[in-house]
Amino acid sequence: VAITTRLLVSHLSGIRHYEKDVTKVKEEKEKANRAIKPCQNKEDKEGKGIEKTDSVKLRKEQEGEVKSRNSKPGRRDKEFEQEEYYLKEKFESVIESLKIFKNDPLFFKPGSQFLYSTYGFTLLSAVVERVSGQKFTDYMLKMFRDLDMLSTVLDDNEAMIYNRARCYVYNKKGRLVNAPYVDNSYKWAGGGFLSSVGDLLKFGNAMLYSYQVGQFKNTNSKLLPGYLKPDTVAMMWTPVPKTEVSWDRDGKYAMAWAVVEKKQQCGCCRQQRHYASHTGGAVGASSVLLILPEDLDSEAVGMGLVAPPRGVIVSIICNMQSVSLNSTALKIAREFDKEKWAQ
Repeated sequence: VAITTRLLVSHLSGIRHYEKDVTKVKEEKEKANRAIKPCQNKEDKEGKGIEKTDSVKLRKEQEGEVKSRNSKPGRRDKEFEQEEYYLKEKFESVIESLKIFKNDPLFFKPGSQFLYSTYGFTLLSAVVERVSGQKFTDYMLKMFRDLDMLSTVLDDNEAMIYNRARCYVYNKKGRLVNAPYVDNSYKWAGGGFLSSVGDLLKFGNAMLYSYQVGQFKNTNSKLLPGYLKPDTVAMMWTPVPKTEVSWDRDGKYAMAWAVVEKKQQCGCCRQQRHYASHTGGAVGASSVLLILPEDLDSEAVGMGLVAPPRGVIVSIICNMQSVSLNSTALKIAREFDKEKWAQ
């Protein structure tokens, strides 16, 4: 089989996540399918519908989204019972960390199914390291500096990091305790960086600016180019077939982002806004970054009356494990968007 970087970035590679047993993953898929069967339409029942996810993580996060409304945030999540979340070994390079899973079988033929995989991004970081000719961590830190994200650093246990937050979890008795010691050098790309709300907002603005700048009239070349080309961001925010998103059932996975497309089937009915987001979950911490682009007024854009970025960006970082944040971020974004149009 062939695994491309596009398959890796959209979690279609077949590389496992933290669960090593493919049988357990399939069992979880069957349970998830049975749970949503009453909601399937006739076409789905006949096997012609969209293929459901194989990801244990997705199902657990879906359950967690519902449970979070009725329980304390940060309660124990079975997802975090996987042993590999708590590795303490320090890896000197991403190439070295590939040994954790490089000899394990693929769970399915690449491109045929969706399985959220942190290790898929570890392999992706190894590709970046080889192509760039420099350490992946050095490559990323230079990029963060270009984006003025000066508070975004490696989650290195030995380094003295100013304002590093302490992380918390609930133990089996439901009591709040300090998160256990882990070394995230085995997954820099999939959960190995520390950041701040301010830095994530800078990153979101850079993405939104790059996405929109091509749509604005560039009067006298006043607008600088985006960090990425508009077509690149549009491609990254285009839903990929056979994917699903745990934190919003209206969404699909794109390229390292979850995307909900603009949609309204009937007048005076529910309107689905276009937005891109991604949640983060680590031992003792949860996060989300959500970008809600503004529906641009073509006349204002054409006359150069407004400039990018236009929209709402929400960033939340919580030093508590297993907190579902996407729905909260979306509500906040919609409130700011509503207030802006009210003015």
